[in-house]
Amino acid sequence: MTTDILIVGGGIAGLSAAAALAPHASVTLLESEDALGYHASGRSAAMFLRDYGNDVVRALNYASAEHHETAGGGMLSDRGMMMVSRADQRDDFKSEHTAFGLQEISLTEALSHVPILNTKTCAYAAYRADAYDLDADRLLQVFTADARRAGTSIHTKSPVTEITKSGGLWQVTAGEQIHSATTLINASGAWVDQIAALAGINPLGFQPYRRSIARVPAPDGHDVKTWPFMVGVNDLWYAKPDAGKWIISPSEEDPVDPHDAWAEDMVLAEGLARYEETVTSPVTRLETSWAGLRTFAPDRALVIGRDLTDPSFFWLGGQGGYGFQTAPAASRLTADLLLGRVPELDTTTVAALDPARFA
Repeated sequence: MTTDILIVGGGIAGLSAAAALAPHASVTLLESEDALGYHASGRSAAMFLRDYGNDVVRALNYASAEHHETAGGGMLSDRGMMMVSRADQRDDFKSEHTAFGLQEISLTEALSHVPILNTKTCAYAAYRADAYDLDADRLLQVFTADARRAGTSIHTKSPVTEITKSGGLWQVTAGEQIHSATTLINASGAWVDQIAALAGINPLGFQPYRRSIARVPAPDGHDVKTWPFMVGVNDLWYAKPDAGKWIISPSEEDPVDPHDAWAEDMVLAEGLARYEETVTSPVTRLETSWAGLRTFAPDRALVIGRDLTDPSFFWLGGQGGYGFQTAPAASRLTADLLLGRVPELDTTTVAALDPARFA
């Protein structure tokens, strides 16, 4: 069966692209796992902060904000963000909280946000209210429903094993089927370079990094629902409420090969120890833990655009830790470029996302 556009990858990138393209073209989407959003997209502690990421990522954040605020009744809920640091981290604290747009607050005010803060070890704190929880599961559901409603053919349990090109058409073997398409979108997350190589396209140097999370009971029985997203200086850990529980991440960034990631006990233990230095309530029990892969291009901006050597091969990768917050704008840009429309984003941002920058 021949389709206009074949998307490899059923995470947030591929699903949002399908939703944007399917009203205008025939679209087929392939996902190797049993379910959509299985890997990085299913393991995200998604937040929305406009000033998170480099300048290119921030441009996508700002362009995505309206969708997050309105789609499906809104994907955002109030959370807030607080950064804390030791006395000897003053210089890093100043530079980091300024970059995030946080305002320095007193330790008394910090305690009003997180009452387990250890004021013997924490010397400084900064806060901003306009940081939000992003309902990742609902965003995936909305994009999936939009894509299906517009006619997207979605195939799970369809790992891609062979990609060839003949007569101007891509021939993609996935599971027991062969799919043909005029345009191939590579939205395969941590496997983005591997899919490119399978298609005979030069890889761009994407690197997956593991990040782990542990879920623990609410500290000291507190009601944590109004506590902010809390982060340590130098990205040494973060913590946030999660369905009445408390999740903590070591914020590690360990380079790994693409795989179905899991949390390593020692990494979690080291991260929890760094977190415990900051609070008065030690972690006594882990309820569960998991890990996901955050995949970055060499310059840490997303890669969205046609390949230089074969314009029928389209890159949609390098979401890193920004996949959910940038998905509305990234998918609209994908549709603009493939449908021949003038992009909504400014030309500088479009060029900074183009794979041609690696030529």
